[in-house]
This record gives sequence, C-alpha cells and structure tokens, in this order.
Amino acid sequence: MDRVNQAPVIDIGIGEADRIAIAEGLSRLLADSYTLYLKTHNYHWNVVGPMFNTLHLMFEEQYTELALAVDQIAERIRALGEPAPGSYREFAELSSVPEEDDQPDANEMIRRLVEGQETVVRTARSVFPVTDAANDEATADLLTQRMQVHEKTAWMLRSLLV
Repeated sequence: MDRVNQAPVIDIGIGEADRIAIAEGLSRLLADSYTLYLKTHNYHWNVVGPMFNTLHLMFEEQYTELALAVDQIAERIRALGEPAPGSYREFAELSSVPEEDDQPDANEMIRRLVEGQETVVRTARSVFPVTDAANDEATADLLTQRMQVHEKTAWMLRSLLV
C-alpha cells in the first residue's frame, strides 16, 4: 500500500479499541454539551421577567463557557484519532439533553438548565470506567474539569429556584 494513503499509526499508549470507546463516550459528552449550549443561548435571547438582567448575563457566561468546552472535547476526540461529530443530526442522535421548542418562563428555563447541567455530569461520569481502564489520564482530567464546572453551574442555577 502507498504510504501517502495510509493512516498514520497512533501510538500514545492507549490501544485502538480503548481509544474508540473513549472517543464514543466523549462524542456523547460533546453532543450533550453542544445541545446544552444551544438551549442556554436560546434562553439568553428569550428570557423575560423581573430576573431578566441577572439571567441574561448568567446565561451568556454559561453559553460562552460551553462554547469553549465543546472545542476542548472535540479536540480530545481528534487527539484519540477519531472524527468528532459535528452536525445537528449527529448531536440529536447522541445527546441525552432534550431539545425544546416552546418558550418557558424564567423559572422553567432555570429548572431545565439544571437538568441539562446534571445530564452532562452523568454523561461525563459514564466515560470514566473505560478511561480509567485505559490509563487515559488526559481524558480523565478533561472529564473531571467538565464535571466540576457543570456541578457548580447546576448548584448556582438551583439556588435561584428556592
């Protein structure tokens, strides 16, 4: 076979089957994160009521953070040698975060965002077994960072509901 057409061998100390399994888990995390990004951005645009300014600014901070996160997750998938999903169709198939097409009030927006943040945490946590088994510290670090952000964000949002 011609070397030009051969895919380069990836030798980072993680076997191919583990790399694929980790990338599949990260693809679900990417889809959840991107769907949550879209939902948060939508709520930023459409929130109304007495908490408008607070929520408008809070949602902007959250979707900006998510925009950076999806890039980090996708780049980790690529570093593992797999293609990152990148279409709405792929995200819809992979995501556990539901899309909505209604216009909820501010409290319902907050409640749904708490659920979305917690969903992303559960998805990140579900990738740990294969990551740990493969000694993939780089992905474990990424997952830990993502979980910390989403758990803190869920707590902050939840505190608005009392």
